[in-house]
Amino acid sequence: MKVVLFCGGYGMRMRSALDDPIPKPMQMVGPRPLLWHVMRYYAHFGHKEFILCLGYGAQKIKEYFLDYQPAHCNDFVLRGNRVELLDNDISDWSISFVDTGRESAIGERLRRVRDHLGGDPYFLANYADVLTDAPLDDVIEKFHESGAAASMLVVPPQSSFHCVDVANNGEIKEITPVSMLPVWENGGYFVLSQEIFDYLPPGGDLVADVCGALAGEGRLYGYRHEGFWKPADTFKERAELDDGYARGVHPWTVWDTDTTVPVP
Repeated sequence: MKVVLFCGGYGMRMRSALDDPIPKPMQMVGPRPLLWHVMRYYAHFGHKEFILCLGYGAQKIKEYFLDYQPAHCNDFVLRGNRVELLDNDISDWSISFVDTGRESAIGERLRRVRDHLGGDPYFLANYADVLTDAPLDDVIEKFHESGAAASMLVVPPQSSFHCVDVANNGEIKEITPVSMLPVWENGGYFVLSQEIFDYLPPGGDLVADVCGALAGEGRLYGYRHEGFWKPADTFKERAELDDGYARGVHPWTVWDTDTTVPVP
């Protein structure tokens, strides 16, 4: 299936006071940008046709792939002046770079790449700012078994805040960590049918307009994942992922089972 990646937003929570011109998908986690990690995850499961919905920072993303040096990122043998790659991580990827507007909402970006999906009845979509070790093959299989028109990965709440049950007189009855509440949040990994475009108005939103309508019809499936899932929506979150990578703790690298270590 083709993979649509939304990587054109401003990423305001990631930008510094100096207005860092590097778009969020190009922020580094280990030796490669966040976007590469997301794409490598999909490629591991055999999904190597990517459609990048570009907007803010489009030139930086294009330059990264146009200037990509496989020898800088893969093992190789140097024989005289000839480089023999022992691996080439992106050589069999197909990447479409599509300008979907600097101000477009997620749903509008999706509408603007519809023609690039061709006649494929199903496709994958992702915000391109979150990493996981979710078993994608099983996610897709469960979606098809459900008969739904769309599915999203759902994960336990990630917040460290506490929910306080307080009476009208101010008496606190109970304090519960948000992570212990019986609720799930959108994990940002979608399996979609082209039927979703029937629910997506110009300028619309994928979750509020499409998923909301399908949920009301009982045609939205949620795949519950309690394993590793972590966003990189802020500098702090990205730094935590980068630090984990440096320490050898990177469960999302499912393509590299020799070095994947569970999060302590």
